[in-house]
Formats: sequence, structure tokens, C-alpha cells
Amino acid sequence: MSNTQNTDVIIIGAGLTGLTAAHYLKKQGKNVRVIEKNTHTGGVIQTVQEEGFTFETGPNTGVLGNPDVAELFEELQKDVTLETADPAAKRRLIWKGKDWHALPSGPISAIGTPLFTWYDKFRILGEPFWKKGTKPNESVADLVRRRMGKSFLDYAVNPFISGVYAGDPEYLVTEFALPKLFNLEQNYGSFVGGAMKKRKEPKEPRDSKATREVFSAQGGLVSLIKALEKSVGLESITLGAENTQVQPDRDGFTVTTTADGETQTIRAPKVISTVGGHAFSGLYPFLKDEELAPFQTLKYATVTQVILGFKDWKGMPLNAFGGLIPAKENKNMLGVLFTSSFFQNRAPEGGAVLSVFMGGIRQPEMIDFSDEQIQQVLEKELVPMMKLTELKPDLQHIYRYRHAIPQYGASSKERFEMIDRLEGKYPGLILAGNIRNGIGMADRIKQARMITEKEI
Repeated sequence: MSNTQNTDVIIIGAGLTGLTAAHYLKKQGKNVRVIEKNTHTGGVIQTVQEEGFTFETGPNTGVLGNPDVAELFEELQKDVTLETADPAAKRRLIWKGKDWHALPSGPISAIGTPLFTWYDKFRILGEPFWKKGTKPNESVADLVRRRMGKSFLDYAVNPFISGVYAGDPEYLVTEFALPKLFNLEQNYGSFVGGAMKKRKEPKEPRDSKATREVFSAQGGLVSLIKALEKSVGLESITLGAENTQVQPDRDGFTVTTTADGETQTIRAPKVISTVGGHAFSGLYPFLKDEELAPFQTLKYATVTQVILGFKDWKGMPLNAFGGLIPAKENKNMLGVLFTSSFFQNRAPEGGAVLSVFMGGIRQPEMIDFSDEQIQQVLEKELVPMMKLTELKPDLQHIYRYRHAIPQYGASSKERFEMIDRLEGKYPGLILAGNIRNGIGMADRIKQARMITEKEI
């Protein structure tokens, strides 16, 4: 069986970007059809409640890095409540040698930390006076070595990049991966001086909503997804879609997909794509090989996440956001997130939930580790790190993601240029998602709002 329908906008993907875009289009009075290959909305954002524990199987937190996040929660406040992290989340731990050390939060703590060499501590104090870089496609690693020193790269930036991108600072290009940092140097000549000057600049009233706080939603991030789903309406979302293909036609685009054994044909003048670059070849059969190339070559970090729940925590105090492990320490873990220490009701009283991350660009082979091999890593490395005597969690789950996080390397410029070219060649096609404009939840929300206000 088949049926044909017409709508104003077709959105491919019901993750955070797709649902947020659909939400804003609905507010504009547009008819929307969202097509999702999974049998649930939210993409990798999924919250599980089990045995008194609440945990995320995908992204655990976001950052209120722009006003759009706060404003989205305000619009959905009847159905979801923004939860910002306890102040303990401001404390970040870095593993060095045989113990955790707090990442310095300012110049004074940077002088006293054992994480950096004395030579680099003086370099950090002199950072406002170094010349700005001129090298095209300068990597994050090269920039940090130039301005802050090698030990700062090894014990601050390398673990930070592992925590955000599960990536390698030698591969990531600052202009694309950390544009705010890049612009501080280019526009102000310094990270420290630029940050101070920006704080003094006049701001719009809505900018005060971008507090940089770590956020989630009460009950977990799925609460945000469900609120967006309600706003959009399940009747506007096709779940379990298979063999989806987009084809341009004279009036816009025709999308065919199969769900519940029924083939649907949908026509619209606009298509918003929010899927990863690795899915482009099957989704857009009309694209030429040279047009697909920048998306097919996009590198992704693979990530394995282990959830551990303890009803009676016996390890070290969890008064921090979590701990990150530099590559220099030669461990098989990227880091550990102490979720229950800064969000409410994530574990039973006196208990704890930990999210352990492995693999990434650093060790891509770990995605194929068996459960037994992962268990061995946990017992060998996590137990002593967390001051446990043994590993006997009351809850344990392992999740593997082969296309977890796109890496914004030197090829990003070519990809961005191809996006502009294709959107110009096929008017009405909007290529969104984490292939551009950043990888964080705040980036996804801002992008969705931007494209629905400016391009639709």
C-alpha cells in the first residue's frame, strides 16, 4: 500500500535538532512531517529509570551556552523543567600519576596546581602578551602549545577535548572545533584578555540567560524530548521509517519512506536534514560522488559508555562534575562522570551513578571490546581510581556508539563549503545537524531556531 501527502516542511531526523526545528515551525503555523528511522524520538538522547536510578544512555549534560536553550525551556515550561547543576559541578578533576587533582579555575589556583610545569605556569601568566596566530587550519594542540605550553595541553586541554569531542587536539582545528576560543585570540589577541574584555562589553538583556551552567531536565533529558514531542504532535512524526530517500522535483522535494509496511510519498517545498554525514549516500541518491565526498570522509569518534549504579557508595567523595584522564596517563578510559553528585534524584540516598567513557579517537578499537574485556578495564583502572575495594555495582549497562561525535578537523572547511553549494544548487534543501554549527545540545537548539527563523 502507498499514500501521498503534501506538507510545508519535511524534517529528516527526530533528534534534538529535528524536534526543536519542528517545534518552532509549528509555532509559525507550518505543517510539518518529521521522519525518523528509530521507533522513538530523541535520537541518542534517552533517559532510563531503573531500580531507583535515573541515568542517560547518550548525552548526559548540556551547557547554557546561549539564550536559546533557556528560552526553549521557558516555552515548554508546562511540560518540562530546566535543571541546572549543583555548584559541585564547577569542580573538575584531572588524573595525574596516582591521584585526582582539581583543574585550576583561575590564575591563582593555576600557580599552585601540580598539573602544570613551572615554566608553563609563567607562560600562562604571560598569555595576554603573546602574539596571535596566523597559521591556517591551526590545530587545537598547536595553538595551546604556542600560547599556554605543553603541560597545559597535556593536563588541561587534552582531557577537555576527550570530554567534549572524545577527540584528539592534534586533529581538531581550533577555528572549527572551538570557534569561541579561536575568535578570542583573533579578535582580542588573547584568551585571558579577550575573556575579560568580553565580560565588560554591553550585552543584550537576553544574553544574561546564557549563564554557562551545566543543565539537564528534571527527570532526565528525555523530559525535554517528550515536551518537544508533545508540542510537535505524534501525528506529525513518522517513526520506524525505512529506506527513506529524498529527490528534488519541480516544486521542491519528494520523500519516500516505508513505515509499518506502508510506503509513504511526501512532497514539500522545504526539506531540513538533521542526520549524520555517514547517512547521506542512501538518503540523497541524486548527489554526485564528489558532492558526497566531504560527508563520507567526516571522521567520527566511537564511544563506549558504561553506566554503574551503587545503592550504597563506598568510594571516594563525589564532590565534583567528574574526572578526566589525559592521554599521557596511558589509561583505557577517557573519563568518569559523577552524575548523581550534581543532579537531583539520580540515585537512591547514599548511592551514586557513574558514567564511564571509553574509546574515542584515542582508542577506536575499544568499540569492539567484549563485555568481559570492558569489565577487566573497569576492575583494573576504575576500582583504584575511585578508591573502591571491589567493583560490585547494583546496576550496570554498556552502550556502544559507532558514530558518536563528528570531528571538526581541517576538512571541515570543505564540508561547510559543500553545504553552501548544495543548498544553493537545490533551493529548499537545508543541511543541518551536527555536521555544522557545533556538537553540543546548546548548538543543536540554536541551529534549529536559526534555520527556522531565517531560512524557512
